[in-house]
Amino acid sequence: MKWKLTLRFVSTIISVVIIVTIINIVFGILFFIGNSIYNQNNEILGHRGPEDFVRNFHNYVLSSEDNIYVSDEGKKALDSNKTWIQVLDENGNEIYNYKRPERAPIKYTPFQIVHVNKYRGAMNTASTIFIGEKVVEDKQYSYIIGFPMEKVDKQVLTYNTDEIGVFIKDISIIVLVVDSIIALFFGYLFSRKLTKPLGDIISGVEKLENGDYDVYYSDKGIYSDVYSNLNNLSDTLKSNKSERKKLDKMRDEWIANISHDIKTPLASIKGYGEMLSDDDYEFTSEEIKSYADIIHRKSNYIKELVDDLNLTAKLKNNASIINKKEINLVKLVRETVIDILNDPNYSERDINFICDEDVILKEVDHNLIKRVISNLLYNALVHNAENVKIEVNIIKDEQVHIFVKDNGKGIKLEEIKYIFDRYYRGTNTGKRHKGSGLGMAIAKEIVKAHGGDIKITSILGEYTETEVIL
Repeated sequence: MKWKLTLRFVSTIISVVIIVTIINIVFGILFFIGNSIYNQNNEILGHRGPEDFVRNFHNYVLSSEDNIYVSDEGKKALDSNKTWIQVLDENGNEIYNYKRPERAPIKYTPFQIVHVNKYRGAMNTASTIFIGEKVVEDKQYSYIIGFPMEKVDKQVLTYNTDEIGVFIKDISIIVLVVDSIIALFFGYLFSRKLTKPLGDIISGVEKLENGDYDVYYSDKGIYSDVYSNLNNLSDTLKSNKSERKKLDKMRDEWIANISHDIKTPLASIKGYGEMLSDDDYEFTSEEIKSYADIIHRKSNYIKELVDDLNLTAKLKNNASIINKKEINLVKLVRETVIDILNDPNYSERDINFICDEDVILKEVDHNLIKRVISNLLYNALVHNAENVKIEVNIIKDEQVHIFVKDNGKGIKLEEIKYIFDRYYRGTNTGKRHKGSGLGMAIAKEIVKAHGGDIKITSILGEYTETEVIL
């Protein structure tokens, strides 16, 4: 993208320079053509102008027995261009003429020769005079050729060298100013094409900044990559906004559920506490023990909720709570499975532990990794039927892979991406589901804190498999 913009910018500058140069060249060509047309109008017998014609006419001035005359070819050249000629001797006397005007003198002084050569129409002959010379046998002859004034003109240019410098300076300034104006004009046209899309891009960015994500541009032209990125950003922000709304809704529902889960055991604790403290009632030791047990269980339940909330907050904020030690993961996972099976609520469940090795050492936090395995197992037990079969397997290669797989009801594909979200599932206060509802979120945060990863695959109605990689 950057090189495209640079190339377009450089191309714009080069284009402006080329245009200004072309305009200068065109004016130069027009001047040259005009000058050429003027010279062509004055071309005579293939020569560039009357001066060349006069300068070379001596070839047609011939001599014979001391007589000077013009050849027939010379006369034809004179007739074709409507010119006339006088041949003068060394004293300025006419010794030959061809079609000389009547008003032309037959004798010239040196001053007259200079005068008629310098100024047009000097002899009232309506002619423009040019002078040439012919040397015959060491004798120098001069000849005067007159051109019609309407065909050939002559101007005398008198100038001062200091004024020429000033003139050149003024002309240079004028040309510079004119070229600058032209460059500004065409530079403006080119820059509009280059910068106008930037205004649209800035406007689009401002809309996105203000929360208006309905931004779309046709991704074409030099800024096609920018337009495409803006379109993608708009789509991403719209998607994030939608996901954020869903997350906010789930969070609100989760907070409502967790509040209900806390209020329910608190109500029981408060109720039994008030009963035990009321002097109007007399309770047997068995009743007191039963009520105390209920209060104890409800208190533990609230403690678990608070501990889960505290743990997930610490993990989310990268708090240093990891206490790594080298432990045998095989032993840890086996003990976790046994602990669950020893729970009267799950003693009849089918949990099969498989591992080809007896020892797999890894530096991890014993309690936190045990919490991960427990969360995965309870998740499989709680959300499936009682006859669900669960298989726990450990495989070691470059890393350690712990698999927890069940043959339960599975998870919808569109729901899998929310599994590890803190607010995806509300808490269940029923007998089968204890805890904060943060199990999978906590499991993921713990594994990430150990530098590992956790993945889940599922087919609805067939199975769900969770893989912990350490």
